[in-house]
Amino acid sequence: MKRFRIKLAVAALALFSAVAIYVSTMPTTEAIAGGLCTYYQTAAKKTVVGQRGAGCCGEVINWGVVTPYKTCGTVYCADIWCPPPTE
Repeated sequence: MKRFRIKLAVAALALFSAVAIYVSTMPTTEAIAGGLCTYYQTAAKKTVVGQRGAGCCGEVINWGVVTPYKTCGTVYCADIWCPPPTE
């Protein structure tokens, strides 16, 4: 029984390590303020009225209106294939 627990612990550690390495190598967007900003109608942040930033493949996200009520964050792009750029 003790041997089984040791094998299970080693397997769990290996899985955790593999997932951690994968997540740390995911691409992120290089947008204004480090990602994507979502703008809201009021300070309660219930109604989205606009967004500014960049998508996973560098596409510009720019719609709606800008307000003082915003949240900004980095977009993590897991398993996204970006086509080659066109001229």
